[in-house]
Amino acid sequence: MSDFFMNISVSLDGYVAGPNPTMENPLGEGGEQLHEWALGTRAWRASHGYEGGAEGPDNGLMQEHVDRPGATIMGREMFGGGPGPWGDDPWKGWWGDEPPFRHDVFVLTHHEREPLVLGQTTFTFVTDGIGSALSQARESAGGKDVALAGGGEVGQQYLAAGLLDELEIHLVPILLGGGAPLFGTVGNAAPGLELDRVLESPTGVTHLRYRVKKPAAA
Repeated sequence: MSDFFMNISVSLDGYVAGPNPTMENPLGEGGEQLHEWALGTRAWRASHGYEGGAEGPDNGLMQEHVDRPGATIMGREMFGGGPGPWGDDPWKGWWGDEPPFRHDVFVLTHHEREPLVLGQTTFTFVTDGIGSALSQARESAGGKDVALAGGGEVGQQYLAAGLLDELEIHLVPILLGGGAPLFGTVGNAAPGLELDRVLESPTGVTHLRYRVKKPAAA
């Protein structure tokens, strides 16, 4: 079976977004700093239709994350558009008419909505839970791995349910002092993690990849 993995940038004090998020600044105060290491890479820029960009360890890792998944899952907050029903002119995401995914994306939400096709990406809105989203994503991925794009709360749900196979943390050397914690609600439900890879970067970011320990079969 394919792997279900999540990679996410986090501050040294454990936050995946800063305090006081708004519709205009969904990552909160200082939160954009968490992703500067990725935004400058050649792989990220190419996937978003831009030229140029940096080479090096960060770029190799980003290229891996671009090439690896055959489907993606994300939460409503990651997709954007605010809470509640979608309305008569629903939000179409942060990525414009040509989203960088180029495969099926499954958006967890409490409110029904017809699929949205933009370029090579189809967004399907899933209202019957995290297990259903994962099943649909695995089927769509056709044997390739499935990525969990976030946000933090959705990651906590999948981790607590024991459904993640791999977690990669991009540890960014900043302190946000508050915001959205990566592991805030997992608590005693968290499975064990086994360190699988460590990559250091000239940007100061440390990339930590963990395999999620699964319960032994009876």
